[in-house]
Formats: sequence, C-alpha cells, structure tokens
Amino acid sequence: MDRGLIVVAFGGNAFQSKTDKGTVDDYWRNANLAAEIILKLVEEGYRVIVTHGNGPQVGLIAEWMTLGFKYKSIPPMSLDIAGAMSQGWLGYILQQAIYNKLVEKNLLPSRVKGVVTLITQTLVRKDDPDFQNPSKYIGPWYDKNEAEKLALEYGWIFKPDPRGGFRRVVPSPDPITQIELNAVKILVDNGFIVIADGGGGVPVIRDNNKLTGIEGVIDKDLGAERLASALGADVLLILTDVDCAYLNYGKPDAKPLRELSVKEAIKYYEEGHFKPGSMGPKILAGIRFVLSGGKLAVIAHLKQAIEALHGEAGTRIRPG
Repeated sequence: MDRGLIVVAFGGNAFQSKTDKGTVDDYWRNANLAAEIILKLVEEGYRVIVTHGNGPQVGLIAEWMTLGFKYKSIPPMSLDIAGAMSQGWLGYILQQAIYNKLVEKNLLPSRVKGVVTLITQTLVRKDDPDFQNPSKYIGPWYDKNEAEKLALEYGWIFKPDPRGGFRRVVPSPDPITQIELNAVKILVDNGFIVIADGGGGVPVIRDNNKLTGIEGVIDKDLGAERLASALGADVLLILTDVDCAYLNYGKPDAKPLRELSVKEAIKYYEEGHFKPGSMGPKILAGIRFVLSGGKLAVIAHLKQAIEALHGEAGTRIRPG
C-alpha cells in the first residue's frame, strides 16, 4: 500500500541531546533510533525523504576550526562550508543506519532501492533581516560566564536558550527553495530513501544566475517545509526533544496542544505563544505546509514519532 510521500525532519538534538557527551557511540545509538522510525514508515507504505538539523554539530565544527586556527594556525572555514561538512557527517551516519535496518528486514531492494545522502544548497535572500538580528542557536550549551568570555574573545553573539543555558546564535535566513530539488524528486520517484536538505541546506544567494555561499545556518524545519511543499508531500513529520507544542510552555498553567486546525495554529503563532529558535519555526513550518496543500503536519518527540503520526501523541496541524 502506498500511503504517499512523507518528509521526516530530525532535529540536530536528536543526534546529540543536551545530556549526551557527543561521543561516537552517542551518535550511532541515536542514529539507530532514528533509523528504526524510518523503517516503520517504510513498512507502513510511505515513500520517505529524511531531513535533519545541525545546530549542535555545525557549532562544534565552527569551534573545532577556531581552536585549530588558535593553536595550530589551521585556516578556519566559513559557516556555509561548515554546514556542508555537517551534511556529510550526519548524512553518512543516518544513511548507514537506515541501510542496515532495511537489510535486517530484507527490504533492499524489494521495497527500497537504496539510501542516498544529497548535499543540498538552499537559496536565500541576501537582504534577509536575520542577517541583522541573528536567531539560530548552534553549538554547545554554556553558562553565562563562559558565554561572555567566548563573546569577548571571538566576537560571537550569545543568547539564552529556551532549554536552558546560553548558546551561540548566527543568521538564519528564511529558505526560498532547494537548488537540488529535481534530483531529490528523481531519486524518490525511483525508489530511493533520500537524505537531503541537512541543516536546512547550505545557504546560498544567486547573483547573475551564479550561486555563492553565505554565512548562516538555515532552520531545518523551515527548510523541510519548503522541500515537502515543493514535492507535494502528504505529511511533514517534525521530530524533536519535546513531546508537543504548548501554550504557556514552562509555566504552571502550560497547556499541551494536540489537534489544531491551521487557523488555530496561525492564531496562536501570531499571539506569540511559540519562541523563536525553538517551537516557533516548527509551528510556522507546519502552517506553511498545510497552507501549501499538505494533508498533515506533525510535531512530536523522537521517541513518539509513530504514535504521533497515528494521532496518539504530539501536535498535529490539519487544514481547516
């Protein structure tokens, strides 16, 4: 049974949560959990595109490059190159984990032809307002004193993270479209699971019809929506480290939101209930997807993905 096309967006924190040390074992353990979800979706009859965040990882890459320059005079790379590096890093881990799960269930090549990671560029506007007021959290969490020291030493900008602590923030321009969109479509139509638009894609601008990378990190949820809408996906499944969206999140009167019409989601979003850099982009991505013709947008905890898809967990946004 073909249940249609689903785009699954894993958060960068799904690979390395705040409590993880970020070891190789942590990454493989988390990737195998993600692969189990993809396997279940394939068994249910979905054609699957996978996207992923890279906030913690691209920040780590940037720090490695900074330390390499400080202590070994190794020239640091720009954030767009760091983003491409994170696509290869996380894409490889996901690609192998998903492949091995498919082999275990004897679904290659009978149900799925293969798993492919595609380095993806995403078009943005050079004058996007986020270049003036950065909002994307990247890298590890710090206490206030550590953050102030790094800000002074490297000129980085830090803001309080809604999950606690302080993290570096960088520009996060709104995505327009993926340059490799047709390649993704061809691969999916020919039976491949495609891992694409990692970290929202490498941000690029167009000048005289040529592409140039630009410093920034795109929000993966907004990037996933552009990809899902452009390809006519039926479902957008956004997986993160919280169980659902809330009104008054973190307060004694917090109220979980389970089933929302797109009109209700717009109302709550415009009233400012969802924080930028956290739940805000996820709700906005769900709104955009449904308004663009999508049947269902789901926001859920990584460990409740299938339950949320079936209406037993998470936050679900539908037309209406």
